[in-house]
This record gives sequence, C-alpha cells and structure tokens, in this order.
Amino acid sequence: ADQEIENAVSRALEDAPERNFRETVDLAVNLRDLDLNDPSNRVDESVVLPAGTGQETTIVVFAEGETALRAEEVADDVLDEDELEELGGDDDAAKDLADDTDFFIAEKGLMQDIGRYLGTVLGPRGKMPEPLDPDDDVVEVIERMKNTVQLRSGERRTFHTRVGAEDMSAENIADNIDVILRRLHADLEKGPLNIDTVYVKTTMGPAMEV
Repeated sequence: ADQEIENAVSRALEDAPERNFRETVDLAVNLRDLDLNDPSNRVDESVVLPAGTGQETTIVVFAEGETALRAEEVADDVLDEDELEELGGDDDAAKDLADDTDFFIAEKGLMQDIGRYLGTVLGPRGKMPEPLDPDDDVVEVIERMKNTVQLRSGERRTFHTRVGAEDMSAENIADNIDVILRRLHADLEKGPLNIDTVYVKTTMGPAMEV
C-alpha cells in the first residue's frame, strides 16, 4: 500500500489512548462536488478487504436442505422458509435480527418471500440478502463475506467504514484502505476529485488525515 497511508495508520494506532477493549479502526470519507439527492451518485458498495476486517462478522443464511446443512458449519444462524414466515409476523424480532446481523445470504428461490416478509425491514438498512445461485458454494460465499465491508453514503457527504482492528499491523490496515480508495476512485464520477478528505482513526482515538 501507499507509504503515506501506512504512516497515517501508524500515527492513528500510536496516538490511540489505552482502552480495555479491542478498538476497531475506521475510515471516514468526505465526498465533494456530488449531488447526493440523486441516488445514482450515492456510494453503495461491498468491498472485500485483503487483510480482513479484524473482527467477527455476523452472517445469517436463509436456506433449505443441503445448502442449509453446509451453511450451518460456518454461518452464525441458518433460517428456513417457516422461520422466515414467522419473522414476517414479528416486526420486533425482524428488526433485532437485522440490527444484529452484518450480512444476509439467501437461496435465490427464497428471495421473493424475503422481499415479501422482510423487505420493509432489510431494505432501508441496506441489508437485503446476497442471492445464492444453485451452483454457488455457500461456504465460500460466507468466508468471502466475513472479510467484506459496506461503503454506503446515503444522502450524507461523510460516511464511515471499518478497515481493521487496533491489533492488526499498520501495513495490513493500509492495504485495506488502499483497496477501498481504489474502488471509490473507480466508482465516483470524477474519481479522486470527488473525495474531499479521508481520515483514519481508532474507535476512541484521534483522526489522522490519509
């Protein structure tokens, strides 16, 4: 990764006050010269981090049969069609599940029911499931998603994403940031010109400009 990025990460890690919990390392991105009232200009991306997120990612799978059995080995929870229907009738349980889960995966055949029962809960949170094709390996998909973060700006010029944890090396965190910035440069209409400033910080530590 870029040496300047690595230096900024090192400073953020060194200047973080001692805490009795494992802090995450976050990236704050400030956009500019974009009309975010137009949904097509908003950032909404999933990025796989090369060095991983540095923390547990909660994944819930909607599946039946063989796929469900395989998913149970690696997912946090696996729900079948009946359980999906039950959730549809219990708004509070559905909201709790949505808030406690980082990513949902679902067999393609269940996507329509998910839209019907959970669309109003998952949609606004940006958590509609990743559809699983019949020939997709559910274990591989889950392992990939464990290293994935969401970049979502919504209507706000500033958005945050996780890029690691404080006990990861500055080099690994910098590699993660590098991948995110490359994706943003490729995605934004004017590339780097649409990015005003970028800061890296631990949960409670000072922000360092990248």
